[in-house]
Order: sequence, then structure tokens, then C-alpha cells
Amino acid sequence: MTQDQTTGPDAATETPAPWRPSRTVAVVLAGGTGTRLGLGIPKQLLKIAGKPIIEHTLAVFEAAPEIDEIIVLMATGHVDDARQIVEKAGLRKVTKVIEGGDTRNATTRIALDAVGPADCNILFHDAVRPLLSGRIVRECVNALWTYAAVDVAIPSADTIIQVDENDCITDIPVRSRLRRGQTPQAFRSPTIREAYRIAEGDPNFAATDDCGVVLRYLPGTPIKVIDGSDENIKVTHPVDVHLADKLFQLAAAQAPRLTDHRSYTEELTGRTIVVFGGSYGIGHELTELARRLGAQVFPFSRSTTGTHVERAEDVEAALKTAFEATGRIDHVVVTAGILEKGALAEMDEETMDRLLQVNFVGPVTIARQSLPYLQQTKGQLLLYTSSSYTRGRARYALYSATKAALVNLTQALADEWADVGVRVNCINPERTATPMRTKAFGEEPEHTLLAAEAVAQSSLDVLISDLTGQVIDVRRAPGDGPSPTVPAQSGSGRVGSPAGAASAS
Repeated sequence: MTQDQTTGPDAATETPAPWRPSRTVAVVLAGGTGTRLGLGIPKQLLKIAGKPIIEHTLAVFEAAPEIDEIIVLMATGHVDDARQIVEKAGLRKVTKVIEGGDTRNATTRIALDAVGPADCNILFHDAVRPLLSGRIVRECVNALWTYAAVDVAIPSADTIIQVDENDCITDIPVRSRLRRGQTPQAFRSPTIREAYRIAEGDPNFAATDDCGVVLRYLPGTPIKVIDGSDENIKVTHPVDVHLADKLFQLAAAQAPRLTDHRSYTEELTGRTIVVFGGSYGIGHELTELARRLGAQVFPFSRSTTGTHVERAEDVEAALKTAFEATGRIDHVVVTAGILEKGALAEMDEETMDRLLQVNFVGPVTIARQSLPYLQQTKGQLLLYTSSSYTRGRARYALYSATKAALVNLTQALADEWADVGVRVNCINPERTATPMRTKAFGEEPEHTLLAAEAVAQSSLDVLISDLTGQVIDVRRAPGDGPSPTVPAQSGSGRVGSPAGAASAS
């Protein structure tokens, strides 16, 4: 894309009028059909991280203070689907959801009509780029004060080759001057309107994006390029779905951490939290921390209350106890679990059954019993997995399998329960100093383990967040010494560092 081109020999003799846009409009282009993904629905309606892709995208513009209005151009036959998403998500900036055209350029023309004649800033963005950052939106809008057209791009890490009709190389451009284009593409409305007006007279008109239309038909107009991001991927192929989901997982790991004791108290006062597995380890630390910050917490466990998580009657009684005491249940936390090592062929049936019942049947039972309560408060179910969920290891076959099952359960329930406003997340701590781990591995150097208090703090941050369908990694920062005890007013666990603990957590 050309950058900072001259505007012609007479440009210096004229002083352009200052740009005074009436508003800034984000146009979300959602006309794709998902054929390359092999889906029966448009790819923008596919759910990632508990929400349709288009909802993630719209939420970015909804939260951006620079954006005044959002217009959605939806694929034929799915306008009502998009409207329902907008209504359910409470996206107040969305003013129109209309049908797009047969091509990208036709859709842009429809969008320009929908925007109206007043001078304004317009940002065109692909609905299937859900990981757009607020920083990119801000820089696009700011650039329009100086430039009439703005593109977003990132450097190419690969060598780009040019080939002929026989797929033989004809040229290898200098990579340092090449960029890979992304969206949004931003324009002053008179500029993009004029480019399309001129294009109408060209019988050979063809362009893959809107900056290409400006470049071709208004060649004297500088097109400013701002830095995009590697995360701003376009969901086009099946692998992109997995990449986007993993990127959302990494982004979700940055769970909002409040700044002081008072903020946590304001969030938690009046809330009821039920903790299954609350007698020791992470569950105990979470119980104590949440209580200090004002929540009403009800811990249940096999050792202290005789509660067996795999027994539906025990779970029902526990939830009933908390509800009758406070009249509500806002969060249900399941830290209960057991770790049994050993070769599968040598493990006795009683041990196998106990591990499967506690680690998997228990969370499933709790999830089923908790839903009616959590629906009332639009609350959250919080589960716990282990770093071993990513790859099963010898002598941990059933433990690893149950932890992987909890990740899939989290994602499935977040999808199922989204319509009733119940969130589901899963904490993935690295090796943590808990009695269960000590029993399995013996004493270990303190500086190699994450403190249970730090995991409890991160868990609390997730509970008071809006996250759903996420696996949140909790890690010590590289070079950390022993994990300190977490005081009531702050947390010391690091959230969001890359996973990679080698032993079961």
C-alpha cells in the first residue's frame, strides 16, 4: 500500500478546509458465508470463547470511545440472527443491521447509503476479525484528522514471491517494504464516496478492498498505514478457528485485577459463593480470601461436611443450604479433585472409579444442580484443570483425561448456558503447593511451586469478570522466587504467562 503520496502539483497552493466530521461510524462487514470453513452457517455466527465471532467484534467497537455508531452488513438470510445477537448483548451503538451485497464492493456501496450524506469518519472492518484491539481503532480514528484514508497492516515475516500462470517465480520483492493488510480501513466519507463514484464509470472495476479503490481511482490521495497486530487474524480456514480460540484464551488470562481492597469489597459484598473442595488447598484459600472481602462463602468437602461431589443428593443439599441461608447463589467453584498416579493396566477398579467419579462425574453433577441457582443471578461456574490436560502422560492417564474433559465441559457449557446468562470458566494453574500435590509427590522446593493463595486470588479475579468459556492459565513469572502469601488487598499470582509446567498441577 502506498504511503504519504503527493497530492499533485497544485496541492501546495490550496489550503484544505479543516476536517470536521459529524461522527465516527464503524461498519462491520459480515457478508461471508463460511464455505471455506465447511459450515452450514456464516462463519461470523460461529461461537468462539462462548460467544459468536461477530459479537466479539461488535463488542470492541461498542467499548471504543472513539466510535459513535455501528452499522452491520449481514449475509443474506441471517439478518435476524445478527439482530438477535445485538439485542441480547445490549450493544447500544448498533443503529442498523442490514443485508449486505453479493461482493465486498457492493456491500461497501450499501454501507455508504446507510451511513447517510453527512461528512463523517467511516471504519470498515471484517466481522471475522474478532481480536481487533482498541489501540488500532484509536489510531485509525486519530489518523483521519491528518489523512483522508487509513489502512492497517503488519510486516510480512515470510518472503513474498510473484509467479506467472505456470506457477514459476517471476519476481521476489524486497520484503522490508511489504506489508500484510488487515482491517479496519478508515476513510473520511467524501473520499471513499468519490472513489466509488469514479469507479462506477470503469467497466473493468475490480478491487479486493476499499483502500484499493482509493489507490486506483484517487491516486493523489495519501493512504496512511498504521501498525496492525499479529493477533488481529481473519477467521477464514478451519485452523483459524483454533488459533482464534487459543488467542482468546491468552487474552482472557488477563483477567481484570482490581486496584484495591475497597474495590474488591464493593464487588463481592452481598454475593454468595459455594466452594466444593473448600477444606484445604486452593478451595480453602479462596474461601478465606472471599470472606475477608465481604462475600458469604459456603465451603463443602468430604472431610469436613461429608459432601461427596459425585453424589447428586449431597450436592443438592449443599446448594440448598447456601440458598436458604442467603437467598441467592452467585458463584459455584469446584476445586474438589484427586490425583492417583500409576500405570493404567495396574490400577485397580476401585481407584479408577474413584478418580473418574470425583474428577469428572462430580463437576458434571455440580454443574447440573447449580444451573437453576446461577440462572437467577446470572452467575458463574468455575472449574479447575491441570497443565496435563494439553497432553496425556504416562502414569497420569486417567487424571490427564479427566482434566481434559473439564476443559471441554467448560467450553460446551459456556456455549449452552450463554442464552441464560450463566458464565463458565476454568482455571489452569501450574504446579501448586497443595496437600494433594504433597501427598502425590512428597516435599518439593518451595520456589518451584505456585502458592495456593495466588491461585485463589486469580480465581477471584475471574469470578468478578465478564469472562466465559475460557481456560485461564495461572503462572509464576520467570525468575520468581517462592510465591508470597496473598494479602486481602492485592494478588501476587501472575496470570497469563505461557503454559508449560511439566508435572501435574
